[in-house]
Amino acid sequence: MKIAIIGGTRGLGHWIAAFLSLKGLNVIITGRNRVIGESVSKKLGVDYVDDNLSAASNADIVIIALPIDVTPQIIMEIGPKMKSGSLLMDVTSVKEEPAKVMEEFAADGVEVLPCHPMFGPRVRSLDGQVVVLTPLERKNWYPKVLSFLESENARVIITKPPIHDKMMSIVQGLTHFTYICIAVTIAKLQVDVKESRKFASPVYNLMLDMVARITAQNPYLVYSIQTKNSYTQETQETFLESFKELRNMITTGNKTGFVNSMSTAAKHLDDLESALGRSDKAISVLTEELGILKNLVGCEVGLKHIYSENIHIGILEEISPEFVIIQRHNNTTRLKLANVEVLTPDELLKWKLNNYPQNSYDISGVFPDSCNPELICSTVKGIDSIVDANVIDTYQGEQIPKGKIGVTIRYTVIDKNAIFWVENLLKGFGAIIR
Repeated sequence: MKIAIIGGTRGLGHWIAAFLSLKGLNVIITGRNRVIGESVSKKLGVDYVDDNLSAASNADIVIIALPIDVTPQIIMEIGPKMKSGSLLMDVTSVKEEPAKVMEEFAADGVEVLPCHPMFGPRVRSLDGQVVVLTPLERKNWYPKVLSFLESENARVIITKPPIHDKMMSIVQGLTHFTYICIAVTIAKLQVDVKESRKFASPVYNLMLDMVARITAQNPYLVYSIQTKNSYTQETQETFLESFKELRNMITTGNKTGFVNSMSTAAKHLDDLESALGRSDKAISVLTEELGILKNLVGCEVGLKHIYSENIHIGILEEISPEFVIIQRHNNTTRLKLANVEVLTPDELLKWKLNNYPQNSYDISGVFPDSCNPELICSTVKGIDSIVDANVIDTYQGEQIPKGKIGVTIRYTVIDKNAIFWVENLLKGFGAIIR
């Protein structure tokens, strides 16, 4: 199966190309800039061409991952050239217009499946992510795509293009609009954002992070979402009308009206208890890593950078609400706390096994003959940095005092310091090291 991603060198198209190539699928990407395209293709291990028609005409699946304003034109160009039995998809945030154009211009025998992944290219997997499908007809490809998404633990929503766009006028249109308004207001007031965080409640910090996340997106994409969805204008007008009403209640001292409006809106949101629970979890995550690391100062830790996915290992020297400092081999690393995840002991050991050299050693000791060699060996195996341990010999004879037994254990380590830990452990069992 060959999958062509039109616009696979940047943004969500790049993410899809990387994701599908990791699944072992045959992916080809297109992009206007050949230098960037060839660089991305080499990095991802996929093919690149700068000709959309060439890529689309030979593919079994074509995914259009381009800006909203150019998507219809590209559909018109490549749709008629696709081979019978293939699938045409798009991943734009608006569905009505692309769906109509795909239905009109797709060649005979080409199935179309408008799609909207409800996430950006910063996510690390499909686990729990919402993907909206708006099938015009449920033919051969539809169940295959649905099955694939569900096998990757995505939350799949099936609906119609107009319903999708109405929902997006709230989910994206209203949300983006209000958050951008907040960011613009803060900028106009010349608020020192870092200073404001010192005074912040958890809700303010969380909101500010969400505002930053929205405003960090491609502004041209956000503008297209605001302008290309035919339902967004009505949503914005209703928002502005509500703003003026509430503002008027405050300036005129209409406490009753304000309280009633807020209470009515809260009731409409429904299931406030669940909403409070979810927001509590989100707020607790803001300090979760800090709580874990405070108890590990002076200990070895493994930290994974959530964006680069680089692993940093060292002794935790210092922790603050914003930064974590670790040291390894006299090299100090300072990382933003918000950008790291703490590896569990099992994850840290697994990483070491895959990246550190392993060495095997034998150690012999004389124990009371009432000892259990396998129990001693099992205890050795439980030491940090011990990969494996086995009893390779037990012996008694002229060189071993009466009432004693010699035991030899072979163990494999990823940290040579474990040699001393093993020796001290055996001495604790009453052994005389030979």
